Amino acid sequence: MSTDQTPTPNPEKDPHDWVTGDEPATGPQLSYLQTLSQEAGEAVPDGISKADASLKIDELQERTGRGAA
Repeated sequence: MSTDQTPTPNPEKDPHDWVTGDEPATGPQLSYLQTLSQEAGEAVPDGISKADASLKIDELQERTGRGAA
């Protein structure tokens, strides 16, 4: 008897629905956001939240071609 061990993907949740979305962006988010922002030729917004940082990272990944295919 065979059992499927494929993990079920977690559904993506809108960052603004995150419980901690209003908290300040994490260090890793800010670091990656800085890298992407430099490549895109724009500044990292001051005081950005976790949710907004996540959305900005997605936007900049798409613009810079660094996003997952």
